[in-house]
Amino acid sequence: MKLKISDRQLIIVLLPIVTLLGLLSKSYSGFGSEWVKDYSGDILYEVFWCLFIFFLFPRKTWITQIAVGVFGVTCVLELLQLWHPLWLQSLRSSLVGRTILGTTFSWWDFPHYGIGSAIGWWCLNKISDR
Repeated sequence: MKLKISDRQLIIVLLPIVTLLGLLSKSYSGFGSEWVKDYSGDILYEVFWCLFIFFLFPRKTWITQIAVGVFGVTCVLELLQLWHPLWLQSLRSSLVGRTILGTTFSWWDFPHYGIGSAIGWWCLNKISDR
């Protein structure tokens, strides 16, 4: 007998895994550690948000919009890192603010957001096709 778990149950399992990998990437010191520390989190961040939004709105017809929307919002957040009003700096001073909003602008984050959104799109399709 094959155990069948729902899409939402699978996402509940995957979200902590993606989160843990993202947190661990910041302290990785092995091969390619500079890339892992600087950019793998960008990819995992996109995958996390794709999974989270699909958990809230599990409609196969929305998968592309979810991935594109996550990419767009993340790009806007990256651009906001060029802006330093006091209230935004205050938000960024907390761990949650730093994690969600980021602190340092980098053009190299954009391709990694694209890769992460593409992987998120692929994951959502695989989940919904099971």
